[in-house]
Amino acid sequence: MQLKLSIFLRHVFFCLVLFASAHGAGAVCVPDSAGHSSTRWIRQLIDNRFAIHDSTIYYPAFPRFVLNVYNWGDRTFNSYEKDYVVGTGMNWKLQAKTYGWLESQTMFFPKNSRLSMHSNLFMDAGAYISFMAVSVGYMWNMDKLFDRDTKRRTFNFDFTCSRFSINYSKVSSEGGMILTHLGDYNDGRDFRYDFDAVDISATNIDAYYFFNNRRYSHAAAYSFSKYQLRTAGTAIVGINLAEQNISMDFSGLPPDMLNYLPLDNPSYTFHHRDIAVLGGYGRNWVLKPRRWLLNLTAMGALGYKRTLENATDGKRNLIANNYKVSLSAVYNHRKLFASAQARFNGSLYFNSSFTHFSSFSSLTLIVGMRF
Repeated sequence: MQLKLSIFLRHVFFCLVLFASAHGAGAVCVPDSAGHSSTRWIRQLIDNRFAIHDSTIYYPAFPRFVLNVYNWGDRTFNSYEKDYVVGTGMNWKLQAKTYGWLESQTMFFPKNSRLSMHSNLFMDAGAYISFMAVSVGYMWNMDKLFDRDTKRRTFNFDFTCSRFSINYSKVSSEGGMILTHLGDYNDGRDFRYDFDAVDISATNIDAYYFFNNRRYSHAAAYSFSKYQLRTAGTAIVGINLAEQNISMDFSGLPPDMLNYLPLDNPSYTFHHRDIAVLGGYGRNWVLKPRRWLLNLTAMGALGYKRTLENATDGKRNLIANNYKVSLSAVYNHRKLFASAQARFNGSLYFNSSFTHFSSFSSLTLIVGMRF
């Protein structure tokens, strides 16, 4: 499941309009002193496809107040230098997308020993229709077409304006892993073994500020609500909150494999929460004739990690190290657009016996049109 809200103030305006509409629909439509119905503006909005700034719309006092508040918020939190970034001029978007993702877990031990596994490539596909910042759609589990009944869930929330961005993601999966390296088993060479005794859940909240927010548009690269006209980059700073819970039970492995397990305990649980300072850099490259846009955003987080009581290592205070990289390529042609977006999130866990690196990677392909 994916929910993307690119500009929060527009969402607020839209909800308030619906609230006002509901009250207007339940009231008696009494003409004002100029002879206009108090609900005429609702019909005008529908007729012009919700072009809220149309000067011919007759707004009563409360909707006019809401529009003025929205305009103030839009100027304050979503304004750019017009030589660098402009709006698309269209409020609606129709998109078809495919979303593929995988997880990997790697543990590094002394004497160059390691334990590695990764999930199958999970695939979803679906369609979305968007009005301004509000998107409605559905993604289908494509793994069922290949008779892979995977137990997994994803949820994403994204709120981006010119000045800052807030992102929330939650991912969980049961089984579906492939063990590829196990200490010195198979003479230390990679192999493939289906391994389902793994439960993983991860939650991340990121909030970060764009310093060069007058010239750089993150929305142009990832939500297609703006056009970036000239190349620009920005420093980024913010905060990262994360929780990860991973349970692995190797006791069911064949004896000849279990003998090579580098862990002291065949059943292991990582459960920790992080709070960290997030910093990095993002850059948009505009390729002539301004149809292509490339983005690279890289961030690192450093802070405090607290393991919880159900973790195998018990309660401990550690250093949190998290990494985030995203890439986007966008092609715009009049009302049409297409995009490929890749994201990588990594997390490091250190103790006296090993280093655990956990990662989540995804690739999204999108085609759509504005209208």
